[in-house]
Amino acid sequence: MKLRYSIALSLPLASATAMGAELALKLDVPQLNVAEYHRPYIAAWLENADQKVVANLAVLYDVKKKDNAGTKWLKDVRQWWRKSGRDVEMPMDGVSGATRAPGEQTLTFPGAKAALDKLPAGQYTLVVEAAREAGGREAVKVPLQWPPKSAQNVSGQGKEELGAVVVQLKP
Repeated sequence: MKLRYSIALSLPLASATAMGAELALKLDVPQLNVAEYHRPYIAAWLENADQKVVANLAVLYDVKKKDNAGTKWLKDVRQWWRKSGRDVEMPMDGVSGATRAPGEQTLTFPGAKAALDKLPAGQYTLVVEAAREAGGREAVKVPLQWPPKSAQNVSGQGKEELGAVVVQLKP
């Protein structure tokens, strides 16, 4: 009886490592010197080695438009839309949010809240895509190992619609 009890207690402890892991995303939204500036719609998601979406992390768009009209333009975030966006209903609890002003933005995804704790250990790619009305679109891909064995930063660099994209991983 004691043996069964100790095994049952050890199971939650074994999974606590993945649940305690955290992913933070720092991205630079550049201020572009254009006549008509619009904040970009941004999507961030994780893909597996087969380039299939395994977790939507963030979808930032104009959530304040009357009658949820901001969703009309989500299809301009083309890669995300084709891989995942057309199959989800917006707003998505814990994923969707308002567009962000130019400057450095930080988004934090605790493992248990962003469905990261359900991911099997392995190699993934974090993709950040930005699209702007009367502007361009750009995607930055950052490879990473999940769950992280140690604290680390991995990064990518955009050219126009995105600046630096830094992924901070904590076990």
